[in-house]
Amino acid sequence: MPELPEVEVVRAGLAGHIVGRTIAAVDVLHPRSIRRHLPGAADFSGRLTGERIDAVRRRGKYLWFELGSDAAVLGHLGMSGQLLVRSGEDAAEKHLRIRVRFTDGGELRFVDQRTFGGFTFAELVEVDGTRVPETIGHIARDPMDPGFDPARAVAALRARRTELKRALLDQTLVSGIGNIYADEALWRSKVHGSRPTERVTAKQGMALLDAATEVMRDALSAGGTSFDALYVNINGQSGYFERSLNVYGREGEPCGRCGSAIRRERFTNRSSYFCPRCQRRPVR
Repeated sequence: MPELPEVEVVRAGLAGHIVGRTIAAVDVLHPRSIRRHLPGAADFSGRLTGERIDAVRRRGKYLWFELGSDAAVLGHLGMSGQLLVRSGEDAAEKHLRIRVRFTDGGELRFVDQRTFGGFTFAELVEVDGTRVPETIGHIARDPMDPGFDPARAVAALRARRTELKRALLDQTLVSGIGNIYADEALWRSKVHGSRPTERVTAKQGMALLDAATEVMRDALSAGGTSFDALYVNINGQSGYFERSLNVYGREGEPCGRCGSAIRRERFTNRSSYFCPRCQRRPVR
């Protein structure tokens, strides 16, 4: 699933291409892509037609378009969602789900092979001094947010009674960090993900958040991480940070720090990757 760097790459690309443009028509080609918009496809299309896109914003893994009418369209890419800027003459993609046509020509297309992503209208509300869609008001700020407070995030993390990696993935504590960048941040911090949060000092927590911020900034500069063709930017190009990953997806390969073989273990319905020497499993 795209994490903060991948979604930010898409947001920045969209901001440069669709802000200020007016929507001429919207075609909803698959109902699952607007399943959270309960009034249905006709209402979704009707409400968007004639609107001007004033801004493209992001919090964590969520994107939203601020419209001229002061409404917002909230979106999530899910596992395979792509937002592509196209000309009106380009052939339709196989998994095209939503087509947005602009009055000045050209289109924005939502392509989603697995149909886990989608869009809906949402009211904007003020949360902690920032206007966000009401349905994601509970999502915490992410490390790229100018208003992000690391000390506050560390205090919230240490107050939980869970494992460290689970806390990192909790979007109500810190948003934007997913499985890939959690493993990479833990490796950079030399901490095992199963360490209880109550045994993490404030200094260790700050170092871990610094590592998470650093790895995501590195990934952002590389265009994000692409393991297959499902994550691409608005021009259909893949990111190349996969080449710089230290542990994620590298089971059996030598650790770049100590040479030990990277290990993989089950984590919920996913996998965790770590170095058994650099990241000692805590003794309970």
